[in-house]
Amino acid sequence: MIRQRWVARATMVALLAGGGVLASGVAPAWADAPVSVAVEQQADPAAALKAAAAQSARDYVHSIATSKLPAELRVSAWNALRSSRGDEAIAEWMAPGGGYAYTKQRLKDSRSQNRSFCERVVATHTAEFSPAVRAAAQKALKGSDADRAAFVKSGYAEAQKRDRATREADVQHKLEVAAGDREFVGTLAEHAPGEQVRVAARWALRAGATDADIAEFYHYGWATGGSLDLEAFRLYVSDAETARRAGLTQLIAKAAAAEEAVRGAADAAKARAEAEAAWKAVSEHAGSAQQAWQAEQEAAAAQAENWRNIAKAAKESANGLWQGITDPAQANGTSWAEEQAGAAVSAGFWKDMFERAREAENRVKG
Repeated sequence: MIRQRWVARATMVALLAGGGVLASGVAPAWADAPVSVAVEQQADPAAALKAAAAQSARDYVHSIATSKLPAELRVSAWNALRSSRGDEAIAEWMAPGGGYAYTKQRLKDSRSQNRSFCERVVATHTAEFSPAVRAAAQKALKGSDADRAAFVKSGYAEAQKRDRATREADVQHKLEVAAGDREFVGTLAEHAPGEQVRVAARWALRAGATDADIAEFYHYGWATGGSLDLEAFRLYVSDAETARRAGLTQLIAKAAAAEEAVRGAADAAKARAEAEAAWKAVSEHAGSAQQAWQAEQEAAAAQAENWRNIAKAAKESANGLWQGITDPAQANGTSWAEEQAGAAVSAGFWKDMFERAREAENRVKG
């Protein structure tokens, strides 16, 4: 569990530390739907748990299909859901080397990365501060793969230069960078809860950097880093949860078969011991997953509070530099609150799986 990469450090300044958990009733698309009553009412407890896990796996894949993850993953999830092979297709999609893993590999393709870069630029560069960059990115998105590759390779840097030249020539609206503004970027470079925000802040303070670099950080570098941190978190938890779901399906199937084998076994004691061990493996798997989601819930809560505080400070500040981060900070705060709520739902699912697996352990003891 790479928990600390997401949790704000204790030494963070008051603006970034946050004081509590930002509550949200909005669960993200990847949160699980409740198990149906029909499944719960099945007479065979082992079969009921197996069916519940299968239904929840389908709900999980549906949540990916309707999530904010990359389009390639969403389409792949929809294809699995539409398969005529039902639960078998879902299990294969989540399994190591299956559809999810194959699609994740495709995300490393340069065409996918170039499109993502262009989309991120449009989302984080405003027409007011970066008109040339934004227009060039929008044009690249409407163009071909070659157009997007050209934008990434040189078009972005060239448009940045044009925007900077325009801003420097506009003496009337030129933003002043105070020592306190630079010092705050230094604080972010060391203590921001997001890795990519820290990277962006360090770049703004690199050797040879000027006040223009600081101004650009406030207007789009900060937002870009925050966007990358959110994207990375979503992919990280999606990778981990897909692997956990695949493992759960296999473990429950094995445990249900072991429990069924107890009936009429020549060596009943041995069969019961094997069934108990199999259900224990399920409970341990579920317990570990619950703890992981609790950690992610705390991490998302820290980020939500962090961005909420930033948005509040930006709204209250008369400093023109801070105005560029107001809207992105509000959006990030909302998104992280949704991640927090979804993590709580997922932790609840795994808690239920843990408790039911423990009940099965006790049941097969006889």
